[in-house]
Amino acid sequence: MAEAFNDITLPGDKAARYAAVAEEIASVLAGEPNLTARMATVASMLAASFSSYFWTGFYVVDPAKGDELVVGPYQGTLGCLRIAFGRGVCGTAAATQMTQVVKDVHVLENHIACDSRSASEIVVPVFDASGDLIAVFDVDSTELAAFDAVDQQWLEQILAATFG
Repeated sequence: MAEAFNDITLPGDKAARYAAVAEEIASVLAGEPNLTARMATVASMLAASFSSYFWTGFYVVDPAKGDELVVGPYQGTLGCLRIAFGRGVCGTAAATQMTQVVKDVHVLENHIACDSRSASEIVVPVFDASGDLIAVFDVDSTELAAFDAVDQQWLEQILAATFG
């Protein structure tokens, strides 16, 4: 399995790498019902597939609060523990239920700097099969403008297939 997983990083084209890792994620998670295991696997496999991914993980909707995210499975440096809906890029994605692509986080007035090395970010809302928001998937990069429409399309597709 390790050899096949390492092959995911070989295609030079970003879309081809996403296609390969999407297929691998689906294969690994086939039949796995546990939400935490699914999130941990997605975060790990995507982080390992893209060198521009600096922090990769989930912020899960806290059912006790309803309008707050709590850190879930992730890869990277220390993440923020809790984020209110509407606060920062993750909170905005949760509140609007729309993907947020930020080319330069330093120009955002409400950006939450969990790690000052982050320069750009993409956050994708994650919905369950009923269409309810269960989390957001957050990826930070130390590179400016690291994320684009290709990242958005593939991440939305992978997350919908995995959790929807």
